[in-house]
Formats: sequence, C-alpha cells, structure tokens
Amino acid sequence: MKRLTEDQIRQKIARTTHIVVEQGLARSSDGNISARLDDERVLVTPSGVYKMDMMPEDPVMVDYAGQTLAAKEGLKPTSELGMHLEIYRQRPDVRAVIHAHPPYATALTLVGIPFPTDYIPEVLFALGTVPTADYATPGTPALGESIRELIKTNNCILLSNHGAVTVGKTIEEALIAIERLEHAAFTYYIAKTLGEPRALPKAELSMLYELGAEMRKG
Repeated sequence: MKRLTEDQIRQKIARTTHIVVEQGLARSSDGNISARLDDERVLVTPSGVYKMDMMPEDPVMVDYAGQTLAAKEGLKPTSELGMHLEIYRQRPDVRAVIHAHPPYATALTLVGIPFPTDYIPEVLFALGTVPTADYATPGTPALGESIRELIKTNNCILLSNHGAVTVGKTIEEALIAIERLEHAAFTYYIAKTLGEPRALPKAELSMLYELGAEMRKG
C-alpha cells in the first residue's frame, strides 16, 4: 500500500472529521481522529475545535510519548490522545483511529445491551466481535487502560457511556467501521420496536466470522 504524504493525510483527517459530523456520529467539538505519519510521528485532531470548521492545517503532530512536535498557534492535542497512542502501541498494523459518539451504539452501553453482531450478516463478517470496555473517565490515562487488552484482538470497541473507537489500516477503513457500527445499532433499535429480533443460526454466525477473519487481518 502506497504511503500518503503528510499533506494528503491532513486532507483526509479534515474530510473525515466533517463526514463524522454530517453522519451524526459526533457533534460540536466531540470525538477525535488520528493517523500515523511514520514510526516517530502521529497526527491527531486538536482539542476544542468545532468539528465542521476543521481544516487540514489543524491536526497536531505528536510523537509516541505524547509530546507535541508541531501545532498551529493556540491548538493542542485532544485530551484523549493517550487512548490513540495506546492503540498504536498495541497494534503496529493500525494506521488510523476514530473515536466518536454514535448515539444508537452508545445507547446500548447505557442500558447494558451487548453490541448486536448476531443479526445482520455484514456486521459480523466485516466487524468481527465488538466488545464493550469498562467505563473510564474521558481524558484520563484510565481511558487507554480500558481498551488496552481489547484492542489487541478487536477493530471496534464500544466505550461504556462514551461512544466507540474504530481502527484501520487507512482512515477510510476506520470510518467505514464506525458507520457500519452505528447502522447496525440503529437497525437493531428499529427491530426491537417492532418485536423481538431473531438471531442468525449459530453455524451461520461461525461461518460469517471465519469468512471475514482474513479480510479483517488485511
């Protein structure tokens, strides 16, 4: 896969930030996106910037210790940088991380309902299992700790009371995952209003998971 330039990655982060808001996956200045530049540097969205105003020059460049290397005047990295860096430490294959607050997926965590991977074939095939991390205070080291073990074997994680995080080898992969995550949660919500959803047979679920496993590994 051809590596993108810093300018291209900045363009993609800004564009993806706008898409996340337009899709209703985050509001205001909520959520954050990051992407690896190389083995020494990461670009991450800044704290407190209204997401629809995000420009390519806004993402902050940091190292893997969390130190700022370059930033537009007045901007600092998201307070949830630690979670992004934890993911990159645990997953050398990951090159992009999206954290957003998809309302239907987040609502599942508020009432203790596991993410519904058993109903729509494309969900288990494309996403695999989707665990829910224990609650951790946003912007603290505990947030990274809450996903440390889960991210080793999962590309999508629900954060209790706090949205979701998805990863990918590209920003587009991470975006597709969080869109699919929210769509599945929304579809499940609609089904629950109509009656009791019927899960796919266990044999079918096993086959779907295995079929998607190689694709998810890339």
